[in-house]
Order: sequence, then structure tokens, then C-alpha cells
Amino acid sequence: MIRINHTFGGVLLVAGTTIGAAMLALPVVSSFVGFWPSILIFLVCWAVMLATAFFFLDANFAVEGEPNLISMVHKNLGGWGKSLSWVVYLLLLYSLTAAYISASGPLFISAIEYVTGYTLPSFLGPFCLPLIFGFFVYLGTLGVDVINRFLMLGLCVSYLLLLGFLPEHIEVDLLAHVDWRPTLMVFSVVITSFGYHIIIPSLTTYMKHDKGKLRKVLVIGSLLPLVIYLLWQVLILGIVPIGGEHGLAHAWEHGISATKPMAQIVNNQWIKIGAHFFSFFAIVTSFLGVTLSLSDFLTDGFKIKKTWEGRLIACLLTFVPPLVFVFTYSRGFIVALEYAGAFVAILLIFLPAMMAWKLKESKFYSTFWGRGLLTLAIIFSIFIVVIDVLQQLGMFKHLVSKYLTHV
Repeated sequence: MIRINHTFGGVLLVAGTTIGAAMLALPVVSSFVGFWPSILIFLVCWAVMLATAFFFLDANFAVEGEPNLISMVHKNLGGWGKSLSWVVYLLLLYSLTAAYISASGPLFISAIEYVTGYTLPSFLGPFCLPLIFGFFVYLGTLGVDVINRFLMLGLCVSYLLLLGFLPEHIEVDLLAHVDWRPTLMVFSVVITSFGYHIIIPSLTTYMKHDKGKLRKVLVIGSLLPLVIYLLWQVLILGIVPIGGEHGLAHAWEHGISATKPMAQIVNNQWIKIGAHFFSFFAIVTSFLGVTLSLSDFLTDGFKIKKTWEGRLIACLLTFVPPLVFVFTYSRGFIVALEYAGAFVAILLIFLPAMMAWKLKESKFYSTFWGRGLLTLAIIFSIFIVVIDVLQQLGMFKHLVSKYLTHV
């Protein structure tokens, strides 16, 4: 009988949920401030999100059984918290699921064409991701854990492929750029890139409520993406300039991921292949973590029985709405994605801090230092919401206008 190391699997699930399509946008947004300021921003966001992950974990342990966010918030904050979490959670996770489904369509179509020579009709592309990988979500955390290990291996191999070919193209002068003025506009995307909290309820059940191991999993699982993000920053910011037709400012202005200008500048076939596979694995690993969490959330929220019929209903509720919106009203999800930073701040910083404030099981949160830490987290969440709204209103565009090029 094969034995599964749940701690190792938990680390990979946290890392896989964290590393997603947002990674492709990180160098694009942070290019305006430069490499060194971006390191400081990454460290601050990582520390804040790890602290709130511990708040989330403690709130999860305060509820008996196998609770998800709805039960946690209802017990600790009452009706207002429950209503807020329902709205924000569904907006965030459905929008992310729709984004992953939409982004994966062209990747599946090109892969099928490359392997078989047959060009799949474009309307079938979005169905590939939920049909192929939705089965593992149906199986639950164990099923996702097993397939996620292979996908994380693919992610690491494609990442190492890029890591092997790209350093020789790095120009140190590009890493010397520093501009602190656009700092605020970077926080929203970076915070979204550390949003792994949604997997915690599923992990708690999977790891048999072992709090010590869960804390270890959260620390190591969040450190891996941090290291990968920082190396990614060195590669992209050291190779792709800010200005010019293939610059990062042009990519930001037109909504292009970081791998496209990189591949155009380096023009190496292996790098193009590595970038293609890296994008695919980043999307799928994050898709699995997000949809598993959404499925468990809906199961808990609607009190669905964990029978095979119940799991099927939960999967249909998880995948059908995003598919419908991808085909009929994609603009709604684009708007939701634009406010992803605000959703993450409310759901994964503000609510965990408020729940921890109400906890009676932990003495630390009632101490001066505990209250101070929770207050700082709440203020930080409000800060993220405000700057995200200001960014959507175009308040920061003048700070980067000198870098933009219109071609």
C-alpha cells in the first residue's frame, strides 16, 4: 500500500495554490519601482499574509468538526461577517476560476494541435481545464494532492529550464533602477499573489487537525513561492527593460504577461517552450487549489452531504457558473479580477484578524501585543482596499506615464 506524506503534500498544496497566473504579472507591475524596492514589498506582504494565515488557522480550530470559512465567520462574527464572506469569497474565487479557465483555453488548443495536428474549435478550449482536472477536485484533497505533485514537478522543471537559460541574458544595470513613487500600486498585485489561506480548511481536515504540522506547512509552503518570486524578479527585471516596444511598461499598458516580452527579447526556442509550460503549470496548480477550496466552501455553506452525489453537486456548483460567465458575460469577471486585491484584503486579512480578535481560546490575542498585531493587520487591509480602488480610478497612472510607450 502506498503511503502518502501529508506534510509534504500540504507544503506543495500551499505552494501550488499560491503560485498562479498572478506570478506572470508580478514583474510587469513591479518594474516601475525596480528590483530592490520590490524585494521589500514582497517581504512585507509575505509576513502580513503569514500572520493572517495563523489567524485563519486559529479561527478554524475554534470551530468543531470540519468547518469552512462560512462556519468559522458565523461562529466568530455573526450574521454580518457571514454575509460579507459569502459575497467576497464567491466573487474572488469564481472570478479566479473563470480567469484560469479562460487563460488555459488557448494553451490546451495549441498543445492539442502540436501533438495531434488537429486544431480544436476555440469554443471547446475553456472546457478542457474543468473536464480534465475537475475529476481530481471531485476526489477531494487526496486526489488534488496526488496530481498536484506531478504538476508541481512540471512547474519546477519548466522554471528550472528558464532559470538555466536566462541568467546569461541578465543586464545588471536594469536591476539598478529605483523609483519609489509608484510603490502603492504594487501592493495590490503582490498581496493577491500570496493568497493561499483558502486551502487551510481543507488542509486542516487532510492533516487530521495537527496544528503543529499545519503551522510548519504554512511557513514552508509560503516561503517556497517567496523564493521563486524573488528569483523570477531577478530574471525578468534583469532581462526586459521598462521602456520600448517589448518593454514591461508596454506589457502593463496592454495587459500582457511577463513571459511574452521576455521571449521576444531573448528569442530562444527552449525559453519559449519553458515559458509556455511554466504558464500552463502555474495556471493548473493554482486552479486546483482555488477550485478545491471553492468546492469545500460550497459544501460547507449549503450543508451538502459528502456522498458521491453531494461531491458531484459541489463540483457542478464550482465549475458551471464560471463557464457560463466565460461564454456569456466575461466582462463581469474582468471587473472582479481588477478588484482582486481588495477582495483578498477583506477575505484573507480583515476577516481573519476580526475572527482572531473574538477568539477566547487563545490568550495571546487578548494581550497588548496580540491586539496590536491584529490592529495593524486590519489597518493594512483597509490600506489595500483604498489603494486598489484608487488604482481602478486611474489615480496612479501619472506616476508611470513617463515609462509608457504607444506603438
